[in-house]
Amino acid sequence: QVQLEESGGGLVQAGGSLRLSCAASGRTLSDYNVGWFRQAPGKEREFVRAIRGSGGDTYYADSVKGRFTISMDNAKNTVYLQMNSLKPEDTAVYYCAASIYWNPRFPRTYDYWGQGTQVTVSS
Repeated sequence: QVQLEESGGGLVQAGGSLRLSCAASGRTLSDYNVGWFRQAPGKEREFVRAIRGSGGDTYYADSVKGRFTISMDNAKNTVYLQMNSLKPEDTAVYYCAASIYWNPRFPRTYDYWGQGTQVTVSS
C-alpha cells in the first residue's frame, strides 16, 4: 500500500500562490495515477487536477484552468500542486489521492487518500 501525506497549505491573500506537496511512502508514487481534490465546508468533494503516474497526461477542472498546475518528482516520490492567482472560492481542505486506474474526476476511482491540508484565501 501507498501512504500519502499532504503539506503546504496555509493562509494567503487573494491573488497569491501556494504549492501543495503530496509525499508518498511505502510504494513508488509513479506506479499510481494521482489526483488532487478539495472540499469546502458543506460542499461535496471536488476534483481539481490529476496526473498519470506514467507521465505526460494531466487533467484539470475548469475552475482551475490556467491557474493550477500539477507535477510529479519521481526522485522525491512527491506530487505537487502549484496554485497561482488564488481566489477566496479556492478555500477548502485539499486532498491528494492515488489509484492504479485513470478515471481522474471521480473520487471513487481512488483507493488511497491523504489526511488533507487546509488552504484559506482571504479577500
